[in-house]
Amino acid sequence: MVAYRYLGNSGFKVSEITYGNWVTHASQVDDDDAIATVHAALDAGITTFDTADAYANLAAEEVLGRALSGQRRESLEIFTKVYFPTGPKGPNDTGLSRKHVLESINGSLRRLGTDYVDLYQAHRFDAETPLEETFQAFADIVRQGKALYIGVSEWTAEQLREGHALARELGVQLVSNQPQYSMLWRVIEGRVVPASQELGISQIVWSPMAQGVLSGKYAPGGAVPEGSRATDRRGGAKFIESFLRDDVLAAVQRLRPIAEQAGLTMPQLAIAWVLQNANVASALVGASRPEQLAETVRASGIKLDADTLAAIDDALGDAVFADPEHTYSMAPETRLA
Repeated sequence: MVAYRYLGNSGFKVSEITYGNWVTHASQVDDDDAIATVHAALDAGITTFDTADAYANLAAEEVLGRALSGQRRESLEIFTKVYFPTGPKGPNDTGLSRKHVLESINGSLRRLGTDYVDLYQAHRFDAETPLEETFQAFADIVRQGKALYIGVSEWTAEQLREGHALARELGVQLVSNQPQYSMLWRVIEGRVVPASQELGISQIVWSPMAQGVLSGKYAPGGAVPEGSRATDRRGGAKFIESFLRDDVLAAVQRLRPIAEQAGLTMPQLAIAWVLQNANVASALVGASRPEQLAETVRASGIKLDADTLAAIDDALGDAVFADPEHTYSMAPETRLA
């Protein structure tokens, strides 16, 4: 079964493996298969589920809500997010203004079929809204009982410090950040993780398999597999492009004997690797088929020894993206429309 970790400096526990439904529900996967996959996640011991209002323009939340209908609510940890444009995408249908935040939480709760979410996250930093306005809205949501904790996604170390100070002033808990993190994409290690450790903020990391590249299914010099993330022009392909260089793909193939020596599959090695970081509370995984989760959850609780970790670093070498300046590329300078 899946192990649990505390989220930030709180008494709230989440499963080490979080099921996320970006680019799958209401998009790549039909609703019946999506619901079956959520039920497989529950059967495998995953109780933490992450979504966002922007996923499939509101529809992914609806699918997840239907999939979780009838489950004991107290036994689940449900996360969603606000920031990206939704609905008709008008001038106030985006960002972290008080208007958009308060309207968005009500819509998310309705679509998810729940009275509250465990974690409500700012999907990106909104440079066009005063941070005080955003956090006052978040604090009101917490006091209304519509969210229990507050988190963010892809915030820089400086933004985390400013947000954490405001949250404390308003008497609410900022407990998490949701950044991209994998063996190949380590940009949070230089600044974001040290700041988070100081502030009592955990990472809930997305793309621990580097958009599927760390599964080893992309061969250097070869065509991308049909139906893979690299062929998904609705959202997945642009995130995987930087990893599809032949030198990166060749380095990933050097991980195969390391995984075999550890008695793990390539996906299990990738997920276990991010969970070695004590500041990581959970690894976000998606699935298009129920059987994929049976393999994924076995990464929970795995301890990689020092020799294995060193061998991974040697195998990947210069293929790793580690420059902390890359964290700024994920933080928009203007509100996305």
